[in-house]
Amino acid sequence: MKQNKSTLIDDDAKADPTDLMNQFQTSNGGLSQAEAEKRLGKYGPNTIRQGKRKSEVLIFLENFTSLMAILLWVSGVIAMFAGMLELGIAIWAVNVINGCFSYWQQHAAQKATDSLKKMLPSYVKVRRDGKSQQIKVEQLVPGDIFDIQAGDSIPADARVFNAANLQVDESSLTGESVPVEKHDAYQHGDGEFAQQNIVFAGTICTSGTATALCLATGMDTEFGRIATLTESQKKTVYPLERELNHLTRQLTIIAIMIGVAFFLLAIFFVKYPVTKSFIFALGMIVAFIPEGLLPTVTLSLAQGTQRMAKKHALLKNLSSVETLGQTTVICSDKTGTLTQNQMTINHLWLPSQEYDVTGTGYVTNGQIQLNGHQVDLAGQPDLEKLLINATINNDTEVTEGKAGEKSKILGTPTEAGLVILSRKAGIDAAAERQKFPRLKELPFDSGRKLMSVITKNADGKLVINTKGALGSELNVCDRILDNGHIRPLTADDQAKIMQVNENYAKQGLRTLAFSYRVVDENDPLSQQSLESCTIESAEKQMVFIGLAMMSDPPRPEIFDAVRNCRRANIRIIMVTGDSPTTAKSIATKIGITSDKVRVISGAELDKMSDAELQEAVKGEVIFARVAPEHKFRIVSMCQKNGDVVASTGDGVNDAPALKRADIGIAMGVTGTDVAKDAADMILTDDNFASIVSAIEEGRAVYSNLQKFLLYILTSNVPEAAPSVIFLLTRGLVPLPLTVMQILTVDLGTDLLPALGLGTEKAEPGIMDQPPRPLNSHLLNRSIIWKAFGWYGLIASAISTFAYFFVNHVNGWPQVPLAGSGLVYAEATTITLAAIVFSQIAAAMNCRTQISSVFSIGLFSNHRILLGIVVEVVLVALLMYVPFLQGVFNTGPLNVTEWGFLFCIPVPIFLVEELRKYVVRQIKKRRAKISV
Repeated sequence: MKQNKSTLIDDDAKADPTDLMNQFQTSNGGLSQAEAEKRLGKYGPNTIRQGKRKSEVLIFLENFTSLMAILLWVSGVIAMFAGMLELGIAIWAVNVINGCFSYWQQHAAQKATDSLKKMLPSYVKVRRDGKSQQIKVEQLVPGDIFDIQAGDSIPADARVFNAANLQVDESSLTGESVPVEKHDAYQHGDGEFAQQNIVFAGTICTSGTATALCLATGMDTEFGRIATLTESQKKTVYPLERELNHLTRQLTIIAIMIGVAFFLLAIFFVKYPVTKSFIFALGMIVAFIPEGLLPTVTLSLAQGTQRMAKKHALLKNLSSVETLGQTTVICSDKTGTLTQNQMTINHLWLPSQEYDVTGTGYVTNGQIQLNGHQVDLAGQPDLEKLLINATINNDTEVTEGKAGEKSKILGTPTEAGLVILSRKAGIDAAAERQKFPRLKELPFDSGRKLMSVITKNADGKLVINTKGALGSELNVCDRILDNGHIRPLTADDQAKIMQVNENYAKQGLRTLAFSYRVVDENDPLSQQSLESCTIESAEKQMVFIGLAMMSDPPRPEIFDAVRNCRRANIRIIMVTGDSPTTAKSIATKIGITSDKVRVISGAELDKMSDAELQEAVKGEVIFARVAPEHKFRIVSMCQKNGDVVASTGDGVNDAPALKRADIGIAMGVTGTDVAKDAADMILTDDNFASIVSAIEEGRAVYSNLQKFLLYILTSNVPEAAPSVIFLLTRGLVPLPLTVMQILTVDLGTDLLPALGLGTEKAEPGIMDQPPRPLNSHLLNRSIIWKAFGWYGLIASAISTFAYFFVNHVNGWPQVPLAGSGLVYAEATTITLAAIVFSQIAAAMNCRTQISSVFSIGLFSNHRILLGIVVEVVLVALLMYVPFLQGVFNTGPLNVTEWGFLFCIPVPIFLVEELRKYVVRQIKKRRAKISV
């Protein structure tokens, strides 16, 4: 018995059928049931092993052990140690709620991913004990003889016998969109998986029938081999995770430095007792730790994920949302992602006329036109001849989708395009087939590259209709149909036809030629039975009719998506299994590259060193006819250049590259399970435009995190200012804000508006900016300046003024500043309230970085508005509920003081709007100068 390995596939393809049967100890009648069960025990079930997943418990716990989460656990302990038990419990509660919410989001995404998976076919028809029977695919074993017919998914690697017009879609392995022909005889084409008498697991039979000998199952198949390669790849850490760890370290260092500074100043400057100084310093440390950061990050990512889901992009991991925003290179497939994966006839050429065909895809949404006008077949007999040929010499069925549904085809993409062409011309296929009944078919094969059907016309004469490759057609034609007349096919005619073909080929169009012949009484073919009719006797002395030009058209929305990528400085590298000519044509047509782009084939790529490839991917480049390992190398070399790479794929061959990429993007409609498992994101509509929308969301998420960071750091400045005043005056100015009041802002009033900022939609112009540099950080100079040198100083000045204002109303400076009692409670309360009302303006100002808030809608973010209402209500409760007054050392404010508070947000908001306007004008002037 021989266990199949990928290196031995070619040996199995070359082997004599009888010898191969003997090698696998089987026969035409198949294995015995007992032997099949024995082999099932030896080789295991015919399944692709799923990558080992982490246990749900481990996934759950990971949400509580990030660096930021650990910091919050420690903060809770510090608060408890400082005698603030309630605060410590509150911080821990924030951590627990956030961890549970994050886990729930991940679990929901994984469930959605699992529901998208398409498993291998459920049943296969095999021969056991000399009888045909259906068994579950999992029970198929090496040595089994099984049947293949159109529409079947191939359940295992197998050697083909008795093939009749067999064509297989191998795009899941090769990326090539056109089905390949399979037959009994050995022949090796270009590239991997090119043995024409071998079918591979995970591919689909598009037409024909065959019997096959199972060579390998499960993980021993080529499908399984690549799945194993995928498992060996480790996923890189998401940039956001690294950035949050970096931010956590920054904030921890800042908080500890501030705590130590306040501790030393309290002891040596104010002469505070050590114990009081320590508790005071611990409170300041906790105050400067952004407890709301983790829930804001989680909510922002979750909101981004939900918005992406509505745009057909399913994220499996929340952190991958932001990584999309950092993407600098997209390595994209062509077929089905950039294009519709629906072969469309768009031109017809006849010796006397040239026609355009409108509409795209497998739907009847166009017409045949001559000089811009719809043609009437009654006056176009030559065209009608070609269309009837395309209709009756066709084995494919097309069921057109309704109301946005995708059309379904049973057969080949080329013939599906011809079916739609006939429908656009108004031809009734059923009527034509009844009018010209098919008597015999001469199936297509790769040797002669032709397919013919023999029919009978109304006069009872035999008619041979042939379609196929142009070169093959010209070899069997000696006449040509020209404007209704048949005349000899001359050398000039052939030269003209070949020139037309070449012109269309340069546009990336594929050509299909048509011919026919009426068998007259003198033809020997009319005297013999159809059973004895051969290809040689039928396909000769044909009359050339014309050409049909076709292509897989770009998706309609791809043009805008590519333009958006160019605006955002994101490069697109097409990586396809299609031909170089077609790849270049599509890339230039949709604007990915110029016509001077370098096209590198898989064969050329094999000869390139890593250094050469690394240099090549820096420029305009397309990769065509690539194998699985090629895509992996391309992604790796882009990453070596410092690019953040998003890579698309649907086949098992794409999985290693998907796992290697910073963001792996699998196709939800056509994608294999292995590709979906390896990916970070799944496109539920297989549409490139959805990737661009997801990138915009990713940028919005990062921008929102910076807005949140600016917001919380802004409140930290006026929170710290009272303590600084207290220390610098050596206690002459009593603390204008207590530690509990500081923590009220951090864990109370600031939280909901901050969470609202995390859900802000993308700011206008966000896709006009280049991807952020890899060395950039969430906490940058701009945020530090705005928080500490602008927003924070304004809020500090206002809140400090409010504190002294209340004391002034109550007799200061004639009487000392109150250090206790009702006046002190009132003074600290208005300080707290002034910070909260300053933060109302900050929440609105932080919604945009440069654009005016009015441009996105002043009241468009309902979460921020709700947060503002809640924080005002919370401040009021602290003022008027006796129990809370005791805990937070607050007191009631009068109407005048409330009026002062309500006047705070508007001028702060308008001053910031003016600053943004000035910044925008400066940028416009600089842009004009640079142009």
